[in-house]
Amino acid sequence: MTEIFTDASFWITAGAILLLLVFSAFFSGSETALTAASRGKLRSLSDKGSRGAEQALRLTEDNERLIGSVLLGNNVVNILATSLATALLTRLFGESGVAFATLVMTLLVLIFAEVLPKTYAITNSESMASVVARPISLVVLVFAPIVGVVRAIVRGVLRVFGVRTDPDSNILAVREEIRGALSLGEDEGAIEKEDRDRILGALDLGDRTVEEIMLHRSNIEMVDASLPVSAILTQVLESPHTRLPLWKDKQENIVGVLHAKDLLRAINRMLRDDGAVSPEELTQFDILDVAMEPYFVPEYTTLDDQMRQFLKRHTHFALVVDEYGTLQGLLTLEDILEEIVGEIADEFDVGEEEPVARTEDGGYLVEGSTTIRDLNRLHDWDLPDEEANTIAGLVIHEAQLIPMEGQVFSFHGFRFEVLEKEENRLKTLKISALETEEA
Repeated sequence: MTEIFTDASFWITAGAILLLLVFSAFFSGSETALTAASRGKLRSLSDKGSRGAEQALRLTEDNERLIGSVLLGNNVVNILATSLATALLTRLFGESGVAFATLVMTLLVLIFAEVLPKTYAITNSESMASVVARPISLVVLVFAPIVGVVRAIVRGVLRVFGVRTDPDSNILAVREEIRGALSLGEDEGAIEKEDRDRILGALDLGDRTVEEIMLHRSNIEMVDASLPVSAILTQVLESPHTRLPLWKDKQENIVGVLHAKDLLRAINRMLRDDGAVSPEELTQFDILDVAMEPYFVPEYTTLDDQMRQFLKRHTHFALVVDEYGTLQGLLTLEDILEEIVGEIADEFDVGEEEPVARTEDGGYLVEGSTTIRDLNRLHDWDLPDEEANTIAGLVIHEAQLIPMEGQVFSFHGFRFEVLEKEENRLKTLKISALETEEA
């Protein structure tokens, strides 16, 4: 036994085992740091000049290759360390050295090569990722051929079981990652619900179309271009809207958009010194001379694209048409902004009734034209909006018929009662959670 301890090879082997445990800890901590680090924070550090963060960003673009290389290095050093420990302890304890080597290496690897470095890496993921990015890049480069073969084998095996992998996809989509982080922040009290809704509203603009939020044609206030100028002026002054579509012959035939200021400027130019307008001037006045060209947009245009078009054209008023060119509705820039910041009320909206009102029994009185998205956003509900945009449309879709007044339906965890109906339109509904009804 004394001869073994005085043998230089014994201490060289022991030193090699310790060195391999250090490498194992490095690989374990690096894997955790690079996979747990926020790409958003790494981008921020990179923009501030951190080369390590920039390299870490490049590494995490291909997580499959990164994890494959790190795991390969980690397994090599762990297996080699265990083999050396088995040989070393076998010299000391004979055949029982195998059992001792298994016990000792399990404890050493678990504590010093797994738990300890990974705990530190989770606590300081971005800073550690920036530090280890350069040496890990070399490991990835060296092991690239072997990892490539391993990836091919893994995909082949998965394909046998019907599993397809996309090498270019991230483990989590960026949008879903942001959505989850916001929900978690709200639950923990770090983020207000209004702030979460604004951010999610901005993210969703690319997935929603103008058809979903436009003012339906049945609710658009229009001006008949054939009316006398005095009648048009009266209607414009009484209207809460600054811009009004002009139609001729039939309401679907929009010939222009009248801006109240343009009309008032034209009337002001016709005023004589005595402050009156001659009948001849009124007769000869053509309302289309002061009207703007109507701006039409397809109903399937995304809100993100339409907002860009509004900014590019320096306007914020558009008429929505379907594939046949038939007028479907009206859209303004304010409508799009309301999807981000919530309802924007001005002095003309003060007298308007709220589309959602609470009842004494815990239910809600809802206008049928209220969008499902607005209800979900207001009450944190999860009503589906794939088949219908409004709550009335959802009830009709689920019922597979146009309900009568007083009819009650239950689906998606809610009770829907039709309170008011105008022709085929559901005007007012009462919505109650089924849990509330049962209670």
